[in-house]
Amino acid sequence: MLSGRRYRLELTAEQSKQCQEFGDICRAVWNTGLEQRREYRRRGVWMDYVPQTAELAEAKPDHPWLKTAPAQVLQQTLRDLDRACREHGTFSVRWRSKMRWSPSFRFPAGKSIAVERLGRKWGRVKLLKLGWARFRWSRPLGGEIRSATVSRKGGQWFVSFLVDEGREAPQKHALPDTAVGIDRGVTVAAVTSDGTFHDRQFIAPGETVRYRRLQQKLARQKKGSTNRRKAVAALGRIAGRAADRRTDFCAYTANRITARKALVVLEDLRTRNMTASASGSIDQPGRNVRQKAGLNRAILDKGWHKFERALRNAARHTGSQILLVNAAYTSQTCNRCGHVDAKSRKSQAAFECTACGHRDHADVNAAKNQRDAGLAFPACGDLGTSRSPKQEPVSRATGRNP
Repeated sequence: MLSGRRYRLELTAEQSKQCQEFGDICRAVWNTGLEQRREYRRRGVWMDYVPQTAELAEAKPDHPWLKTAPAQVLQQTLRDLDRACREHGTFSVRWRSKMRWSPSFRFPAGKSIAVERLGRKWGRVKLLKLGWARFRWSRPLGGEIRSATVSRKGGQWFVSFLVDEGREAPQKHALPDTAVGIDRGVTVAAVTSDGTFHDRQFIAPGETVRYRRLQQKLARQKKGSTNRRKAVAALGRIAGRAADRRTDFCAYTANRITARKALVVLEDLRTRNMTASASGSIDQPGRNVRQKAGLNRAILDKGWHKFERALRNAARHTGSQILLVNAAYTSQTCNRCGHVDAKSRKSQAAFECTACGHRDHADVNAAKNQRDAGLAFPACGDLGTSRSPKQEPVSRATGRNP
């Protein structure tokens, strides 16, 4: 089983400069290769990894700056570009902007990477043309290194190892007859069908105030100025801390849910479509744009997609099954009698069935409906590696889809 291990690097000034230079070269190779692929596609011809790698080697004598970065790093950049173009389409792959892209590059040859433990808190890694670099030993590697990726986030450099743990994923959960439904929301991040509420604050009130003031300050500053770069860096540090807390919450919650439940049922939510802007165009302006923007921020703040990915990753270690069901009417259906009525949802938190009078927390009721819908379709074959087909919740009263 392959897993990732991420550590914070402590680079010297020279090593930090080298990493930035490697990232800039990789960005230039990516953009040049993407432009070449697009030009070939306009002519009706396909360009792939092999000829681009040969042209990269031929270009080094004429462009000596390409020799600064390790050859395997540049080849891996072209491999990543080839995979992105095949999966998403050449004209859908994005450029790597100098201002918006965070530098990163990968060393694919695990045998050329050496790692040593220096003490209880520190270790070091040897990378091509970078030499020995110290990193904070926050957890053991736990396996054989396959590759290493160096990236920058919030002004700090990190190294991520892909390691082979040397064990197979379990085929069956330790508690095979357990199931849980999870309802994701903007008030509470995740509510399970057993009545547990999983949520936390990702950004402190003081950080929110400072972030807003920095945004106002950024709007008044001149583009390209030193003060503007400082403000952008300060905004990135606040956003980075919030993102780290969100990632920690998702991983922590996902590990505990999958450890206790063999079947985890989620709503099939397309977060990217749900958080699309409602601004429209000049000819056809959107409606309730500010309200929709606030909803988009609330959805993204709770990390719905990140939580789903964390569940899938944790399920590999426990043998849990991740199932996606259609979210339609789950918040309007009574879990006791199966009656569907939008008026049963009294408020964000209150649910009272207009037919039988059953009362429950609205999110818990929705999570129970998702769990029952998942149990009604046990043969979907989703083992947490791909999306399941959408499944309609079945009404208990009629035995048919609402």
